[in-house]
Amino acid sequence: MSSPVFFDISAGAYIAAMIIYIAYLVVKNKTVGIVATAITVFGFFSQSTAFLIRWINSFYFWTASHPTSGIIESTLRAAPLRNLYESLIFFVWSLILIHLIIEFKYKTRSLGAFVTPIAAAALLFIDVSGTSKEIQPLIPALQSNWLLFHVLLSFLGYAAFGVSFGAAAAYIVVTTESRNEKTYIFWSIIIGVFLTVLIGMGIDYVSLSTTQRAELIQNYFLKATLRSSSGGIAAISWIGSIAFVFIIWRFGYGLKKVLTGLSLTPDILDDITYKSIAMGFPLFTIGGLIMGAIWANSAWGKYWTWDPKETWSLITWFVYALYLHARFVGGWRGKRVAILAVIGFVAVIFTYLGVNLVLSGLHAYGS
Repeated sequence: MSSPVFFDISAGAYIAAMIIYIAYLVVKNKTVGIVATAITVFGFFSQSTAFLIRWINSFYFWTASHPTSGIIESTLRAAPLRNLYESLIFFVWSLILIHLIIEFKYKTRSLGAFVTPIAAAALLFIDVSGTSKEIQPLIPALQSNWLLFHVLLSFLGYAAFGVSFGAAAAYIVVTTESRNEKTYIFWSIIIGVFLTVLIGMGIDYVSLSTTQRAELIQNYFLKATLRSSSGGIAAISWIGSIAFVFIIWRFGYGLKKVLTGLSLTPDILDDITYKSIAMGFPLFTIGGLIMGAIWANSAWGKYWTWDPKETWSLITWFVYALYLHARFVGGWRGKRVAILAVIGFVAVIFTYLGVNLVLSGLHAYGS
């Protein structure tokens, strides 16, 4: 079977696991939790197989167009981390890997209900954004042996930050005393906006023709709903979005009763958030910033050009540096650092997707 088949199998497995993890929160049945974990593990191995097949196919694709390249150089440059589709797939793989490690370490499956939706959303984004899944030749700027190490470490860091986001969101829910708390309102708005944008992109995708979908984000982002040229449609979309966020705020508090009935305590969630960031921060620092700067110098002659991608990567780095500083030096604990973890992942999403797809710059190839 080809890599797309295994990718599709893993995508179906992750979406099924998400549903079952959420069901596990509701029914609190151990067997249901075991099934969710088993499906996640199956999806992970299926995706690992797909990733390996694509790497092999990319190797032959590269050597066919660069017959004089050595084995090591060809292997490094054939790494399936060269475009938006491949990087999203690797992000999901890394996210699931770190989630499974934490699940087995802490012996708790409840966090899966917060982490697998991130994986499902990333896979959904691939389809609704019109992202090309074809193996593509490397543009000159990417033809470097730094490609594998820079992208590999960066996305392992992103995945660790994704796990910290799930744990921090769960922490905020568990420690909330009322719906009127600022932290709970903040969490409700973040989740509501995130889901609203995904739904809006889905509507964009359905309303466009196949030829238009390749330019979905750049030219048609939310134009079928919130940014519609029709004032009536835009007004209805805004009212519906606000109502949707309100529903999440109104009923999201019920998650507290569910989580407190399981083994997911505030201390465990705080520990998972901290350890995920403590693991992701050096990976992102070394891979994203330091190796990125070295690569930039070899490709463009400068270590730093204040390109939008570089600027937002630095902003993301500062948010997580603030988290670690506030925790160690300022003695911050609880909701304040949990909010920083959530804000940090919002910055990650914009650094990765927002900059690549909305802004222009030297990293525009990411689109």
